[in-house]
Amino acid sequence: MIPLIAHTPRLTLIAASRALLIAELQKPRYFPVLLGAALPGDWPPGEYDQAAAEFFLEQLTAGGRDAAGWYGWYAIRKATPEVPATLVGAGGFLGPPDAAGLAEIGYSIAADWRGQGLGNELVAGLIEHAAQTGMVRRLQAHTQPDNAVSQQVLLRNGFQPAGTAPDGRLRFERAVEPVVKDAAPA
Repeated sequence: MIPLIAHTPRLTLIAASRALLIAELQKPRYFPVLLGAALPGDWPPGEYDQAAAEFFLEQLTAGGRDAAGWYGWYAIRKATPEVPATLVGAGGFLGPPDAAGLAEIGYSIAADWRGQGLGNELVAGLIEHAAQTGMVRRLQAHTQPDNAVSQQVLLRNGFQPAGTAPDGRLRFERAVEPVVKDAAPA
């Protein structure tokens, strides 16, 4: 079973479920309650918009249990004495890896939370999740040529420039080493 919660030093990553996506799209006042986190004032952030949430919901509905963990993930900033647990970003995959083990990731951090390294942690957490599945051999991501911050997030996480997509976005790729589970002692 693929874990649907991941942790980084400052973030808890929760895989989107049908219940969370329906609440986010149709019952927004229940969404933070189900998520267990406060919402930033500018939710949803950046490229994670209503169309992305609707796409994730469609894919999770069509794919059932096998689709869990291969689409949206919510990034929640862990509570501190000064700030409650807060939803700070979203990321995830555009679906399961293809036959060659290639999967694509995307990510976005809410404006009030940018500049604190949380995008780096979110991407690192997604890479770790991909490695733990044992199914992903390469990851790719796309970003706009004028989005230097996003490019730096990718570079800091081991991605390398890999050309330009037909739509003009820059493509980045990196290898993923599967996590080897220790064998039980005999």
